[in-house]
Amino acid sequence: MQVNLIGALSGGIIRVTNCKIDFDNMPKVISHIQPYRINFIYLILVAVCCVLIWRVLDLQVVNNEFLKGQGNARVLRQLEVTAHRGMITDRNGYPLAISTPVSSIWINPKEFAANNKKIYQVAKLLKLNSQYIKNKIKKRANKEFVYIKRRISPDLAQRILNMNVKGIHVQREYRRYYPDGEIFGHVLGFTDVDDNGQEGMELAYNEWLSGQSGSKRVVKDRLGRIFAIEEQIKAPQPGNNLSLSLDRRIQYLAYKELKKTVQQHKAKSGSIVVLDIETGEVIAMASQPGFNPNRLQDRKSRLYRNRAIADLFEPGSTMKPISIAAALNSGRYSPGTQIETGDGWFMINGKTIKDTHAYGTIDVSTVIQKSSNVGTSKIALSLSKPLLWDTYYSFGFGSDTGSGFPGESSGRLVRPRRVSKIEQATLSFGYGMSVTNLQLANAYSIIARQGNKLPVTFLAQNDSYKKNESSSLAHEPIQRVSLSSRSLKQVNKMLQRVVQSGGTAPQASVAGYKVAGKTGTVKKTSRQGGYTKKKYSAVFAGYAPASDPKMAIVVMIDEPNNGDYYGGLVAAPLFSTVMSGALRLFNVDPDDISQPDVVTQIEQHIGRQG
Repeated sequence: MQVNLIGALSGGIIRVTNCKIDFDNMPKVISHIQPYRINFIYLILVAVCCVLIWRVLDLQVVNNEFLKGQGNARVLRQLEVTAHRGMITDRNGYPLAISTPVSSIWINPKEFAANNKKIYQVAKLLKLNSQYIKNKIKKRANKEFVYIKRRISPDLAQRILNMNVKGIHVQREYRRYYPDGEIFGHVLGFTDVDDNGQEGMELAYNEWLSGQSGSKRVVKDRLGRIFAIEEQIKAPQPGNNLSLSLDRRIQYLAYKELKKTVQQHKAKSGSIVVLDIETGEVIAMASQPGFNPNRLQDRKSRLYRNRAIADLFEPGSTMKPISIAAALNSGRYSPGTQIETGDGWFMINGKTIKDTHAYGTIDVSTVIQKSSNVGTSKIALSLSKPLLWDTYYSFGFGSDTGSGFPGESSGRLVRPRRVSKIEQATLSFGYGMSVTNLQLANAYSIIARQGNKLPVTFLAQNDSYKKNESSSLAHEPIQRVSLSSRSLKQVNKMLQRVVQSGGTAPQASVAGYKVAGKTGTVKKTSRQGGYTKKKYSAVFAGYAPASDPKMAIVVMIDEPNNGDYYGGLVAAPLFSTVMSGALRLFNVDPDDISQPDVVTQIEQHIGRQG
């Protein structure tokens, strides 16, 4: 048989052309070639096996780190474990700010399929526009982490996870919750979406309240779901708790009555501060208009500004007791010293100072009782400027109280060398300077303590933060103002006459207790200069029981616009209501039960409580 053949054998390429093949002799030919070809194939197989074995050893034993890293990168994830923010409580341990667990939805754009039809269902559950989610993913296509919606309920997050959408993940976080809402809003402040303090106590003690996040390594499946926890790398450290000096019961009373007063008198705003005279602790502090820190839409600067420490106002006649105290301390005056006020006005450098009535010749005590601008001015002008200003500064005017509250104002008190004669007179009854509600409350606390100064604080005495901070200051001597106890005792008696019949604030009286206080009715400045004729601030500052003071309260109502605007008619009744409730809640013994009708009122009050 004759064929054309090109064959390939293991020994090389053999070309056979036009040859005759003798099939009868074929076995002999094959037997001659076969041993060489088989041996060569065996050699190749052995070589291949050696290469494979070497590669397996190389990948699994010698150089296994790369593959292990690649495998871990596909299934292992290191996640942050959010720390629990510390709780804020009132002085009695009632929770005012707590952190609750919530979930946040995020997407890995590199895993997520943009054309995934389930995105519409996800958007519907989250109450978002599906196009909004798509655009957000598109803009961050090169990222591995994009928040879609934060702080949703864990139940809703689980519903989204159950949809098994590749690339969608859930992260656990904490959300701040304020059980009393608006009542403590201005004092507590609030936190942002990352649980960092933004206002109030949340901001002031953010580092103390914030914990330290931990981390853990987990195993995820192809859909990003965690099905195993490999190890905890770092345990989260929860934040410290903070115990405030505020009393929830008195805070609620102050808030409720302040809001009622502002609405009743159609006022622009208002604030109230309650201080513990014996410790310097803030017992209550409220401002209006208010805001609820649980509602994001309420977080507007004009609402969440704490007016009790940020807003400045001229104190008006509430400054008279301090000016008179300086005069008594000079030795030139006594409570019975006669002052000629004439027809209720007099001129200084072409400027007129007036009283509401003509009082004629009155003593120093009556100057306070009747709130005579003329009498106070004549007394102040007889004193040296340094004496007056040293007194004002020693009471804390012109500087903040040191409470540590964020945004606290220092007020305004000009230097004495820049003050004219008319300014010296008007400053003595509270015009030409500015204070905060907290500053004024602190000043009246100093009067009540007969000159002893204590630091103002928002922290309870037993709070661990306060203990840590004050340990080095434990042996520091108590500071005093530049006035004697004797002169301040005399002022105390004068202030009691203000609240009695014939004074400017009988409506500030509290059944069963002696009250010391002073009204202030202040004309507001205008933008064009000078003072307005129809806009006022109504102020009352005082403390009780006058025989053994426990609490000081200052009320400021800005621009009452419903007829009454005098401090004795607008602010004094609010003072009386809050002081009455606070004294009884703190179980302070009455010091004025001489009148039968007072005893009856107390018995009726106790009967209602029983």
